[in-house]
Amino acid sequence: MTADSPAPAPEALAATDRARLVHPFLPAAQDKRVVMVEGEGCRLRDAEGRTYLDATAGMWLCQVGHGRAEIAEAAAAQMRRLEYATTFWDFTHDRAVALADRLVRLSRNGQGGAERVHFTSGGSEGVEIALRMARNFHHRRGQTERTWILTRTGSYHGAGYASGEVSDFPCYTTGFGPHPGRVHRLTAPYPYAMGLDPEQITDLLVDELEAAVASIGAHRIAAMIGEPVQALGGMIAPPDDYWPRIAEVLRRHGILLVMDEVVTAFGRVGHWFAADRMDVRPDLTVLSKGLTSGYFPLGAVLMTGRVADVVTGDGGFPVGHTYSGHPTGCAVAMANLDIIEREDLLAAADRTGARLAAELATLRGLPSVGETRQYGLMAAVEIVRDSPTRDPLPEGTYALADEIRDRTGVLVRGGPRALTLAPPLVMSGEEVTEAVAGIAEVLSGFHRRAAAPGPGPQAGAGAGAGAHAGSATTPRTETTPAAS
Repeated sequence: MTADSPAPAPEALAATDRARLVHPFLPAAQDKRVVMVEGEGCRLRDAEGRTYLDATAGMWLCQVGHGRAEIAEAAAAQMRRLEYATTFWDFTHDRAVALADRLVRLSRNGQGGAERVHFTSGGSEGVEIALRMARNFHHRRGQTERTWILTRTGSYHGAGYASGEVSDFPCYTTGFGPHPGRVHRLTAPYPYAMGLDPEQITDLLVDELEAAVASIGAHRIAAMIGEPVQALGGMIAPPDDYWPRIAEVLRRHGILLVMDEVVTAFGRVGHWFAADRMDVRPDLTVLSKGLTSGYFPLGAVLMTGRVADVVTGDGGFPVGHTYSGHPTGCAVAMANLDIIEREDLLAAADRTGARLAAELATLRGLPSVGETRQYGLMAAVEIVRDSPTRDPLPEGTYALADEIRDRTGVLVRGGPRALTLAPPLVMSGEEVTEAVAGIAEVLSGFHRRAAAPGPGPQAGAGAGAGAHAGSATTPRTETTPAAS
């Protein structure tokens, strides 16, 4: 990798950053900066010339790897031809039309039944749109009391007002009230933490859902939102029968299902959509991240014809954004999807995921490792203070992720209970081995420190500690039916 032009000295970049940029979750007193300047494949290089192995795909989004020239060329060609056009009112453009049709066709290939597309600038914005659509759907049908949203513990759905409230991380709501309200949290399936058989977990959580519907009243519930696999919560996949059975309860009570596939779509779990792999048919699906592999900010909300017919009725759906269906973003998405198809990256996700699972399993003998798990090319190492009791580290795994980065150059992500990996779908077998070796190098000595008396290591800013201050297992209801 070579630089195209001279750049400021690394310390000058860091100093200007400290003086000018506000970083999410970074305290003002934290001086350290990792200034990335180049990327290629699964590698990143910082301003000081150090190379990193990116086992996080940026923020779980770069499916096709860094530095793909054909995507840059598609963006440049589109900018030369038509850099921007709106999709408001009766305006449209060829790129938005083509991408919307392609997404619907991909959904139909999986029997998903999506018919229409609303474009957004990203995942948080998409969740805001989906929740608005869910409530608006019922309102337009005369069921104006259907405003409650069901969500789950350990979930992350974005940083907006509504998307932050249906997430289970208090940092998004503390100090920012009042909030939209009418949110009820259900327990998410977490097999390791719950210590139950899969059949027991699904039975328990279906019963919990039925009880919540009875308590709140089906006539007051608009939708349930959930990630097919909880990503920020720790790459937690549910039992195989969980989503089909949950969806059946929702359908029976007229409650819409919103699937947040911001992380899981576009090959991350070996299918275009995780809903296809799990045999569940959502009413609304939120997409972003892998749609463009991060080469351009773009998201989408897919919806069934039943939902679309209602929310686009008289007056149309009244919410849009300046960059909805941005032509350059749509061109980038088309080029990205072409690469995923041409290089058969859906199959690569399962193949590489299986190797990652096998190599992570070698860590299970370490006292600090409670479990390793994998679903497609999403994986996690559950870090515990004590294996028999399964007690997590009170401070989470953020400092561990920083240490792995600083000592070995392997980028993984910290969380409340686990180190997580979701590398580019183009990661090689040798790079899988390198990533696991970097984790092992740090964890091999960590259990001795974790078992020592006194406070454990504090979460470092580099992993975004403040972003993950919520509990992944403790149910928390922001607003109760009685309070409404």
